[in-house]
Amino acid sequence: MVHFLRAARLASAISRQPPMVWPQQQRKLHLAPPFLLDSYVPRYQKLGARDAALKRSKAYAHLRNCNLCPRLCGVNRYETTGMCLVGEKAKVNVIAPHFGEEPCIQGHNGSGAVFMSGCNLRCVFCQNHDISHQRNGMDLTPEELGEWYMKLQTVGNVHNINIVTPEHVAPQVALSILHARELGLNVPIVYNTSSFDSLASLELMDGLVDIYLADFKVWEPRTSRRLLKSDDYAATAKESVKAMHSQVGDLCFTGDGIAKQGLLIRHLVMPGREHEGVEIMKYLASEISKDCFVNIMEQYSPRAHVGKKRRGKDGGSKTRYDDINRPVNDSEVASVREAAEEAGLWRFNDAPKHDGFAI
Repeated sequence: MVHFLRAARLASAISRQPPMVWPQQQRKLHLAPPFLLDSYVPRYQKLGARDAALKRSKAYAHLRNCNLCPRLCGVNRYETTGMCLVGEKAKVNVIAPHFGEEPCIQGHNGSGAVFMSGCNLRCVFCQNHDISHQRNGMDLTPEELGEWYMKLQTVGNVHNINIVTPEHVAPQVALSILHARELGLNVPIVYNTSSFDSLASLELMDGLVDIYLADFKVWEPRTSRRLLKSDDYAATAKESVKAMHSQVGDLCFTGDGIAKQGLLIRHLVMPGREHEGVEIMKYLASEISKDCFVNIMEQYSPRAHVGKKRRGKDGGSKTRYDDINRPVNDSEVASVREAAEEAGLWRFNDAPKHDGFAI
């Protein structure tokens, strides 16, 4: 009887409240409509036989005349390698359940992470230098790769297959997903990319990828040339992110809080480069979507070439890239976050501020 009276009083109080409205500037719930899904079927499961065959054909064509990134090496990957140092087979460094920086992706069981070796960028601060800049790992055919997806799904019981640094092996990834589909794969595919992709490779992945987990690293061409060894990374990233969003839209979840489809942008705040992060946030809000889900990361920890001694006789005791050889500070991170909010972005990869609901 007591519980009934409490429920009656609560219902009466709710009935006296004005109708709830969700203006753009007041929405706070990531799991509010239209970002809440009743159920989800991976996009590759909906692909028809004809479209799947066309994707296989395009994948083989890309390998014969490589145009997978803006470097446009044009090499025959069956015979040699390009800038990425990877040929016909995918070189894989780690395959395991993984718990990373985005809880909405990893959930309680983790992602089935597949870390690819090789990379089409040469970031001087790369935190995965041993994987991305070197050819460590095992060579796998697309069929073998797809079979590993199945092991992660059946043995690891993971929420999704998270393919890390796939830009240079997009054809192999496409073929592996199609093969795994035939074997019974039924979890979403996460394409964890630097955004240094060609539009041709993203077109190949359309219909196969459910979540694009995309970096947006820097904004200025001079920073790109110096730190990424790319003439104009931002120009490519802008086109790539726009193409990704057009395919999968804003990040959507099922009721368990696990992301199933959409775009999630990551920006690693770098020391002395917070003004570039500000411009990136403005671009996302104005050109992609104010509902874009963003992870502003503060865990910059340089490796690769940063802090190493300069080469040559004149190097002496000086170290390389001294200006970025330090952690970011709170004010640098805060300035990027403030700019994001001022631009209208509101969906951030923040830790929950409560443990649940209480009445």
